[in-house]
Amino acid sequence: MNDWPEGWSDDNRGPRYGRGSAGAQPEGARAMRQVRRGGPAVPPPGRGAGRPGGQAPSAPPYGVPRQPSYVDGGEGYADDGRGYDSGYNTGQVYGASGGGGPAGPGGSAPRGPRPAPNWRRRIKWTAISLVTVVVVTSVATYFWADSKLNRDVDLSKVIDRPGAGEGTNYLIVGSDSRDGLSADDKKKLHTGSAEGKRTDSMMILHVGDNGDTLISLPRDSDVEIPSYKGAESGKSYPATGRHTKLNAAYAEDGPTLLVRTIEYNTGLHIDHYVEIGFAGFANIVDSVGGVEMNIDKPFKDKWSGADFKAGKQTLNGEQALAFVRTRHAFAASDLQRTKNQQKFLSALAHEVATPSTVLNPFKFYPTMSAGLDSLIVDKDMSLWDLASMFWAMKGVSGGDGTSMNMPISGSTGGNLVWDKAKVKTLVDQLKNDQKVTVSGN
Repeated sequence: MNDWPEGWSDDNRGPRYGRGSAGAQPEGARAMRQVRRGGPAVPPPGRGAGRPGGQAPSAPPYGVPRQPSYVDGGEGYADDGRGYDSGYNTGQVYGASGGGGPAGPGGSAPRGPRPAPNWRRRIKWTAISLVTVVVVTSVATYFWADSKLNRDVDLSKVIDRPGAGEGTNYLIVGSDSRDGLSADDKKKLHTGSAEGKRTDSMMILHVGDNGDTLISLPRDSDVEIPSYKGAESGKSYPATGRHTKLNAAYAEDGPTLLVRTIEYNTGLHIDHYVEIGFAGFANIVDSVGGVEMNIDKPFKDKWSGADFKAGKQTLNGEQALAFVRTRHAFAASDLQRTKNQQKFLSALAHEVATPSTVLNPFKFYPTMSAGLDSLIVDKDMSLWDLASMFWAMKGVSGGDGTSMNMPISGSTGGNLVWDKAKVKTLVDQLKNDQKVTVSGN
């Protein structure tokens, strides 16, 4: 019985493969329709009208989609002269191009040459990114540092102040405050355990257009305590003509009376106040890894713990504090100590400003933190003012300014008396921001 539809007899089906057929190739229209890719579909049995010679229609009937083929762009298993299904035998089951030529339907399209990189565009966006990072980091650092300043001194409480001159005058004070020091720290740093605070060092730094000037005020300077208003009590204290050592003014009523006393005895207006204690000083020195000093002569002092040989050496925080506090090892005790203090502070400013500190965040931020945590400044002090003071000190150490002691004419009752004529000339030159010509002791 013939089970083929009308028009599709065994004789007009063409060469067959399998089922006893002698055909060398499989039937293109019946073999594995599910993987056919390229060629036109052959109508299934019983569906299209027959054609003489068994030829398939030129387009898929009844909307049947094109089926996958094993041969790129071929008709089913068509013989291309290379034997049975050359694409299948080479492993290219899904129509990938085997000869490196253009890919057939369903294959990957060949890639063209990669475009040359736009270096101008890359450099532009890299620069923008770097600038953005620098700006954001700088702004964040500024607000972080500004928040750490201890603005505890109110200079508005100072009464009867002299008029401000040209340039800016900073009063820099090193106190013997032991706040934050444990019993072991006090023993290690040889600070003793005295109550209250006194000033171990006092300096006026004038920053102007005609050179910066750093003037040390010996703590034993003889001064008159003027009338003043109590910083805490608000009570007014009249002048009595009482003379005392300069550091006693600080011990009596703190920074505001010290500023009032210096302004009264010199006639120079103080614009900003900066104070640092023992612990803060030692921490700053340790944060920068020590400060190199060239010590002219060896000296020892059991009171400060100093024990130094002559020559270049790097001082840590403990040694640095001993160096700037030593007075009993020198004949002219207070004057030599102020010179050592100036010398060390200049070296410290130079060390902090080196690229190895400024450009190293692992060193820069700890140094900034140690310094800002330790400083007490006036309420009007800004970071820009503090930076200006710092760079001026560095300039003085580099020889761009003048470093001196207050001119001394003698002593009375163990107090050092200032040379009034020289002091007047010095103050006039500072007020007018002129180059200082006066020499100190």
